[in-house]
Amino acid sequence: MRSLSGIQPTGRFHWGNYFGAIRQYIDLQTGPDASYYFIADLHALTTVRDQAVMRQNVLDAAMDLLALGLDPDRATLFVQSEVPEVSELCWILMTGTPMGLLERCHAYKDKKAKGLNADVGLFAYPVLMAADILAYDPDVVPVGEDQGQHVEVCRDIAGAFNHVFGDVFVMPKAKIIPATGRVPGTDGEKMSKSYGNTIEVFEYLKSQKKKIMGIKTDSRPMEEPKEPEGDFLFDLYSLFATKEQTDELAAVYRRGNFGYGSVKKELVQLAENYFAVAREKRKELESNPATVREILAEGARRARKKAGEVLRRAQTACGLR
Repeated sequence: MRSLSGIQPTGRFHWGNYFGAIRQYIDLQTGPDASYYFIADLHALTTVRDQAVMRQNVLDAAMDLLALGLDPDRATLFVQSEVPEVSELCWILMTGTPMGLLERCHAYKDKKAKGLNADVGLFAYPVLMAADILAYDPDVVPVGEDQGQHVEVCRDIAGAFNHVFGDVFVMPKAKIIPATGRVPGTDGEKMSKSYGNTIEVFEYLKSQKKKIMGIKTDSRPMEEPKEPEGDFLFDLYSLFATKEQTDELAAVYRRGNFGYGSVKKELVQLAENYFAVAREKRKELESNPATVREILAEGARRARKKAGEVLRRAQTACGLR
């Protein structure tokens, strides 16, 4: 069974990225021909407009993924733009994609509803995503619940093409990643770069500690019992703690007579320990970026081979070859 996932290089990965997606992607890698992971720089062009920032973001994303456990011997890691076959396939798919289908996609609708400018890149984003998926004949596409629509759109586009030209594309299925619960940011809202409330996975420890210790909590007296459910500091703690540690802290909350400062200090230590091995790996990669580029180049070679096969099938079917 072949799977495929992509992630945008729009900034450094934070706890929400890791616990919401990256950890599950890494758990699913089973082999270089069965697990494809790409850094979606073409998609990121809709928001990242600085060439130096883009190049650095792509390299950082690759280093972060490798440090967190992506193994090039168990998965194919590559940069989206280094597989030009996908862009060519995207155009072929666009010629048969109904406008109405794209107008119903939530990314475009949400931006338009907010009165923000939506460029053609954002509007056609789902077609490029369909090309990303279909180019590798995946059976499943691991996504969060809020991303399931993209796979359904992909299936609609592939189904329409297959109906006209024959069975060219494998019809992928969404593999919904089990929810780990909402990862809250430092303000209690969903952790997101857009909200400026993130804690980065590889942030300097001093900066990370400052953010955690600065998390605003309620002003109830220390002696008052508190319900852990719905408390976002408790939710952050639970991401890193064992079940025994989580149950113990829940009991402390309900008993009362504790300060949030002590919970924050424990969270600082737990997070540092959790990512300690990955931090060391990240340092090794930073000192040898050539190795990272070699991994990406080899990944692109593998990906181009597979995408080329699929592109030729599509070209032949619609008369371009």
